Amino acid sequence: MKSYFQYLKLFGGRTLKTGISVFFTAFICLLFDLPVTFAVITAIVTVENTAADSLRKALVRFPASAIGALLAAIFFGLFGLSPITFALAAMLTIAVCVRLKLIDGVLVATITAVAMIPEFGDDYFTSFFTRLGTTSVGIIVSTLVNYLLLPPDYSERIYGNIKDLYCEAADILEGTADILFDQTKMNYTSMQRRYRQLTIKLEGTYQLSQYQREEWKYHRHSTNEMKAFSFAQKKLNILQQITYHLGNLQHLELNVNAFTKEEKEVIESIISSIGEILKTPNHEISVEHFRQIEQLDEDFWKWKDEHIEHPTKYRHHFPPETILLYEILSLHDVLEELADVSERRYQLIQIQP
Repeated sequence: MKSYFQYLKLFGGRTLKTGISVFFTAFICLLFDLPVTFAVITAIVTVENTAADSLRKALVRFPASAIGALLAAIFFGLFGLSPITFALAAMLTIAVCVRLKLIDGVLVATITAVAMIPEFGDDYFTSFFTRLGTTSVGIIVSTLVNYLLLPPDYSERIYGNIKDLYCEAADILEGTADILFDQTKMNYTSMQRRYRQLTIKLEGTYQLSQYQREEWKYHRHSTNEMKAFSFAQKKLNILQQITYHLGNLQHLELNVNAFTKEEKEVIESIISSIGEILKTPNHEISVEHFRQIEQLDEDFWKWKDEHIEHPTKYRHHFPPETILLYEILSLHDVLEELADVSERRYQLIQIQP
């Protein structure tokens, strides 16, 4: 059924788990003639991304809900059904939970506190435990559903993101070079926006990786899955280094005549080659690319001396021209690490039966 819904792109795993949690929560409450509303609301807001998060936060949400229910009962007894009751119950619940470091339980506790006020009967004691009990049903059911049913698998999203990120990094590198050498092709603002989007997606992929690690603490996984995930993490860490060097290039400003025509051709050729390597799945480095890098490495110090002195005779130790060459060589160093990691991964796959 899950595969069918995913094929239709109608429901994701978390949406399905929410629906299942609500169903069983409502079923249990109706079976024992308990109020359904609080339990269902709690079940909805306590479904988490991973089983680990669900179990960890459940231990926080139960005492937080008890605090919210207790404060609601106290203020209802003092002020009855009035606006001040709602306000004080909400504020004090948040304040106490934060003070006790029950941060993950603040939302559930506050909802419990304000939602139960209109439902108080004459017997405060019974009402308190009834509302706390129904809230606990929602927490327990959603936690069990999160743990037992439809365990999330973020690996495909992670691998897809990494592939897209490498291609995007290559495009940004080539686009940045176009800006540096010919500012009429693209504006800085547009490229910096793409760079920020790259870093945001990179951070999101790291977050998915953290979710996957936590999920595997509670669900079985194969050795091959772990090896594939480990390889993806290495590529992700290398991509972070690449992103760092791309960031250093975003604010460079070259003079129109910063390099000669021949120098520009060499640099643009190397940048184009780096882009192709980033986009290639196995990230293999060609002999021609190594030859160009050797040439650039030999010319680096000569070019540095030529470009370091300005007409004013004021010497910059790291003028834009030097920084550009340094970042290109640094990117190549990272590429060698990437190619080595990819080659070892390929050999490992070939060895496996």
